[in-house]
Amino acid sequence: MGEYTIAAIATAPGEAGIGIVRMSGEDSLEILDKIFKPTKKNSIKEYPSRRLTHGKIIDPKTEKVIDEVLVTYMKGPYTYTAEDVVEINCHGGIVSVKNILEIVLRQGALMAEKGEFTKRAFLNGRIDLSQAEAVMDVISAKTDKSFDVALGQLEGSLSTEVRKIRNDILEMMAHITVNIDFPDEDIEEITYKELEDFTNRILKQISSLLETAHTGKILKEGLNTVIIGKPNVGKSSLMNALLKESRAIVTDIPGTTRDIIEELISIKGIPLKIIDTAGIRDTEDIVEKIGVEKSKEFFNKADLIIFILNAAEGITKEDQEIIEKLHDKQTIILMNKTDLSMSITKAEVQALIPNKTILPISVVEGKGLDQLENTIVDMVYGGKVKQSEASFVTNVRHKRALENAKASIEDGLAAIQTGLALDFIEVDVKNCWEALGEITGESIGEDMLDAIFANFCLGK
Repeated sequence: MGEYTIAAIATAPGEAGIGIVRMSGEDSLEILDKIFKPTKKNSIKEYPSRRLTHGKIIDPKTEKVIDEVLVTYMKGPYTYTAEDVVEINCHGGIVSVKNILEIVLRQGALMAEKGEFTKRAFLNGRIDLSQAEAVMDVISAKTDKSFDVALGQLEGSLSTEVRKIRNDILEMMAHITVNIDFPDEDIEEITYKELEDFTNRILKQISSLLETAHTGKILKEGLNTVIIGKPNVGKSSLMNALLKESRAIVTDIPGTTRDIIEELISIKGIPLKIIDTAGIRDTEDIVEKIGVEKSKEFFNKADLIIFILNAAEGITKEDQEIIEKLHDKQTIILMNKTDLSMSITKAEVQALIPNKTILPISVVEGKGLDQLENTIVDMVYGGKVKQSEASFVTNVRHKRALENAKASIEDGLAAIQTGLALDFIEVDVKNCWEALGEITGESIGEDMLDAIFANFCLGK
């Protein structure tokens, strides 16, 4: 339990229907009793826990009414923080919540640090560290799918898998330790073949989780996607088609898009940070030249390039210059304007840039867009994981811990295969177990905890 009571505004700043001031700690009810006058009874203590109660917040110093409110007192440990919690629901807006928070702080509560409510939930054992981190992922989710993944992690999907691996490793460590400490006792001796089979199984489980990290990162942060091509090839039209609304200016005049247009869209649950760039070409127009330079910059940072060709025009010098830059990039090539007479075939494009996905489309007629979306989905999931399956690793810290665990268990496997003493093998296996414990918070330092929760918002 926390040694002191904390308080913070739990809702976003600005005008809204309601605002919430939250307290957590053993003095929460006492503080509320000093500042809250119920409509029907004399004290909030006369009401049962977990009941929404109407009344007014009063400044004890001036006896001035601050706001008409609904309050809830929730007795621990069955609360968000596993402590006594109070939530004051007042009118939304800056003035009311600010004044109520000031009164709460004057009565003895301390201002909560970023993420301190969730940190207390972790320290009090209600959730583990990976679940705590998922709280902010739920809040910041950009699509339904990223929300589902974050919610699954909040409910313990990743924790369950990690704990299962750790329990298996613990069993392995117990066998190794017994064989080291009691070699002369009448116990079953563990063989190196059994150790190798056991270690390979652990390695496979960790590797399976790591394989989801690329997809998990995209689901959480979005796929940086750049639409590129020469001027007037249909980039802005494609952008509008994917957005299903007109946001980019579309004309027959080359060079109309002189700046970068960036939007967040959802392709079957996958968030795409999609950028419509200025057409890459040599130009004397100063403003257009700046846009072209920005296009090149975004091109270099992109996770996915959508390169558009004018199929009715064929490959030009400008197209060729772009193609030369695409060989080491994840790219989808679109042969646009197939509604017109085509001057180049898919096979000819494939010969110029092999091993790339090439799709004939007509943005004007809306043909080929479904195939483009399906191709993006297949690229993100890599054909290995269906959307409804698996726990995705979405957190960079979790990925790093898994990589460390994998490296340790690989060292252990190498030690087993070379017949090293059990003492050496035990060290590697234990290092793997501890690295996995960093994900759930079972083996992590205070400094790391502070750094993790510093990224949270106030009141959460």
